[in-house]
Amino acid sequence: LILIGGFVQLLAGFLAFRKYDHLGGAAFLTFSALWSSYGATRVLCAAPVSGHLLDIGAGNTEGFTAGSVAFLVLNAFLIILASSFNVVLLCLTLAMELLTICFLLFTLENLPLPFEIVMLSILSIICFYGAAASLANCVFGRDLLVMGPPLLTVQSSKEDREDPLPCVCPKSHLTSGLRAIAELLNTGAVCGVPTDTVYALAASCKHPQAIEKVYRIKDRPQEKPICIFISNLEQLRAAAPPISPLLWEFMENVYPGGIGCIIRKGEWLKKLGVGAGYSRVGTQDSIMIRVPDLTVLVHLIDMTGPLAVTSANPSGEVDSTHHDMVISRLGHKLEGVLCDGESDEVVASTVVNCTKIDESGITIVREGCIPAGKVMQIFERVKNR
Repeated sequence: LILIGGFVQLLAGFLAFRKYDHLGGAAFLTFSALWSSYGATRVLCAAPVSGHLLDIGAGNTEGFTAGSVAFLVLNAFLIILASSFNVVLLCLTLAMELLTICFLLFTLENLPLPFEIVMLSILSIICFYGAAASLANCVFGRDLLVMGPPLLTVQSSKEDREDPLPCVCPKSHLTSGLRAIAELLNTGAVCGVPTDTVYALAASCKHPQAIEKVYRIKDRPQEKPICIFISNLEQLRAAAPPISPLLWEFMENVYPGGIGCIIRKGEWLKKLGVGAGYSRVGTQDSIMIRVPDLTVLVHLIDMTGPLAVTSANPSGEVDSTHHDMVISRLGHKLEGVLCDGESDEVVASTVVNCTKIDESGITIVREGCIPAGKVMQIFERVKNR
């Protein structure tokens, strides 16, 4: 029973640490050490060892007494901490304190047997109730067995407990969050947004000063062009760009998705809704267009029009794959970040040059989340058809 009790307490401490409950873990490891020490000492003093009883009589109890006093002091701190959690844990630590007093009285040879029996019975009842309550409440997801409120509470506002966020950071699954980011973009702000690959910085193509700000935020060289995102291929058809049937067929096979196509630039971009940002996206002769395969981003583009987009990381650094990365790295320079958790990919999109698709085919400018071999297979299938 001693070994089983000590092992159960040790297991409870290990499980508490696995759940990042450091107080519970420390408490149960302390209880395990106390239970094992007390139980082993009681058994060894009551049972013959090589024909003799373990002698902790007068003049030979200093080590046991010092150990029990140390347990008393340590458990006193646990009592204070447990009072800020729940009544059951507080009662358990109080019972352990009384059990430690039993240990101390035993080392001083002054332990009344009825007192020891009562304390062990109380401890057993508390342990059984606590284990049953934790198991039942965890299984059924509600408080079937009451654990009791904390007796000590620290009053603090949410603002006191958490550092304020550097910018507006709404959740992507909330309509209000999507509207908040759309309003910011429509007024010329730069925001971090999720994509179907990695997180990106977005600015409205109607606001060239916002696109200029993207360059400053990223420390991006001016000679590196910025692409645009549209919500669907029908938007591109409505703008009537001079695109060959082969290129249309190719784009229909890769959109929406993690492939961006570089095509020839022209006045048709203004019909697409690029507007005043025409000279700040793409190069003088070409523009990369992508249709993302992410519902929340498509809805956002429908609310703002085409977005100038580039990866949400300082130039030369790794891509951001979680909204927390965007907030910590660039949040102080942004007006907002649309929080969508982990990104679907860990690398950016694959970029394909399609400006000479009818003459010499396509070329891979940057291999990203879609392998170059797969892109070429799509192209060859489209061309043959």
